[in-house]
Amino acid sequence: MSGYGLEKQFHLSTILEKNLKEKGFDVNVINASVSGDTTSGGLNRLKWLLENRDIDIVILCLGANDMLRGIKPSLIKKNLNKILEILQERNITILLAGMLSQETLGIEYKNKFDSIYPELAKKFQISFLPFLLDGVALNVELNLDDGKHPNQKGIKIISKNLEIKLINILDK
Repeated sequence: MSGYGLEKQFHLSTILEKNLKEKGFDVNVINASVSGDTTSGGLNRLKWLLENRDIDIVILCLGANDMLRGIKPSLIKKNLNKILEILQERNITILLAGMLSQETLGIEYKNKFDSIYPELAKKFQISFLPFLLDGVALNVELNLDDGKHPNQKGIKIISKNLEIKLINILDK
């Protein structure tokens, strides 16, 4: 999550790192996202992002922009699958943060898209947060005026949701 429309101090990576450090974890959270990015863009940048970096955990939350553009769920799944393969080849622990499709794209699209994340989490046997925007999506008080991107309050909720999963990973 790139932090679209927010000052850096309110980006998810900043809030998440601060909260985890307050809980005693020695972490450095790097925001490698790009505003408007798709799974294809993430896949194309992945090897470069991993070069010369000692990365222990990746929170993978790509696919929402693909969905908003109506990209075929089969291509989204293929790209995410390849990303997960590359990360596992490098022995990087993964937290997959899922997304849910808007109903405006039709029930068939929604069903195919919504099944991507749980299927991949099961296939790769990785930690899984079913819906990154749980408790935030469609709540006008927690989103920017565009109705799609979380505001400062929304980011705090997303961070808390991720923290629960990350603490389980970090405690191992």
